[in-house]
Amino acid sequence: MHHALRMFLTEGHCWDDSSRKTYAELFEKLDTNKDGKVDVAELRAGLIAMGVSFRKGAAQKIVESGDKNKDGGLDITEFSRYLKEHEKKLRLTFKSLDKNNDGCLDASEIQQSLGELGMDISKEEARKILQSIDIDGTMTVDWNEWREHFLFNPATNLEDIIRYWKHSSVLDIGDSLAIPDEFTEEEKTTGIWWRQLVAGAMAGAISRTGTAPLDRMKVFIQVHASKSNNISLVGGFKQMIKEGGVTSLWRGNGVNVLKIAPETSIKFMAYEQYKKLLSSDGGKVETHQRFIAGSLAGATAQSAIYPLEVMKTRLTLRKTGQYSGMFDCAKKILQKEGIKAFYKGYTPNLIGIIPYAGIDLAVYESLKNMWLSRYAKDTANPGILVLLGCGTISSTCGQLASYPLALVRTRMQAQATLDAGEQTSMRTLVKNVVAKEGFFGLYRGILPNFMKVIPAVSISYVVYEYTKTGLGISK
Repeated sequence: MHHALRMFLTEGHCWDDSSRKTYAELFEKLDTNKDGKVDVAELRAGLIAMGVSFRKGAAQKIVESGDKNKDGGLDITEFSRYLKEHEKKLRLTFKSLDKNNDGCLDASEIQQSLGELGMDISKEEARKILQSIDIDGTMTVDWNEWREHFLFNPATNLEDIIRYWKHSSVLDIGDSLAIPDEFTEEEKTTGIWWRQLVAGAMAGAISRTGTAPLDRMKVFIQVHASKSNNISLVGGFKQMIKEGGVTSLWRGNGVNVLKIAPETSIKFMAYEQYKKLLSSDGGKVETHQRFIAGSLAGATAQSAIYPLEVMKTRLTLRKTGQYSGMFDCAKKILQKEGIKAFYKGYTPNLIGIIPYAGIDLAVYESLKNMWLSRYAKDTANPGILVLLGCGTISSTCGQLASYPLALVRTRMQAQATLDAGEQTSMRTLVKNVVAKEGFFGLYRGILPNFMKVIPAVSISYVVYEYTKTGLGISK
């Protein structure tokens, strides 16, 4: 594999005259139009011709990194300088991973290194990753194999594998109960973490706005539908449009978008603190510790912004003229029901974090491990469709498990808007729903909830990628 490239690189161990000659020969081979520089198209075509596997956008990134005079291509000096600097980085990374200093990387060293970065994998999964780099089939990777694999890949270390499989909050399907993102030390020190949080918040805002009519329909059915009052999707939309016009389909969306920023910030900061408290050495965090830290962070964030959750439900269900806006809603709730009203449904909401976060994480880890064990032959990068698929399935499973609690929470939040005078507890409400409508009464409104998953994921991903680019975060 990569025979043409290997012929060029086998002798280039240090930067002497022969190394420069080797890279000059490689440059000449890539410069197909003989204009004295290698552009993106030539680099991409040349690497493909030599059988080199590389990530989408890698050729573009290499040229942008090395093109000091910004003429759209690399001349021989720029080309050689880029490879020299890149090889130095690769050498340092290789040495840091080679724990026993024997000049080779084995599966246990891969496993240990990924563990230190916060990603626990099995020995078998480590072997799969090793096989994607191993050329001679010895199940170890020496320096030449390492260099050949990564030389024309802008990545310089195994943290990219973490980034491939990071369960990103970019997949905003309307609920904010998932475990927060993991950020590497490099991302924290360079400030990439806050840009990614901003990109995620922007993606969530536009995604929620795009799917707000389906979200309002879900809440509407959760609160008002029953066996005696069956509300269909079409009938529900007609009823809402008749009562308040087309714009009424977006009622409650303003608060739903507004709460993204404080919730994301609080959850991220709390998650980092809980991880430090739970990890014995202050560094490596096991999967079960991630789950506990993530659940506690979610509970902390929800406790802080829960009044906004109650207001979102009230504004979503409001009739025309009932509230003039968010502040009027808060004022009337406070005057009529007191401060306690802002925490109605808090208990089922808090309990719902455990099944959602736990199942979401467990399903995602299972799908990730399944892919790595079956399909990770040439690369640990699963591709965007696999990542989106895994994230969507795991989030949907989490929603499915916690949905009855979400329905109970919504009904408790909306109790004062209903004609019934009594204020029922969580246990009584569950008993009443099951007695009158059966077990599946706890899943009313789940159809519009599932209908919004695919458009929500699609919108949030596209917006996230564009926002990341706008904020200067390269892929």
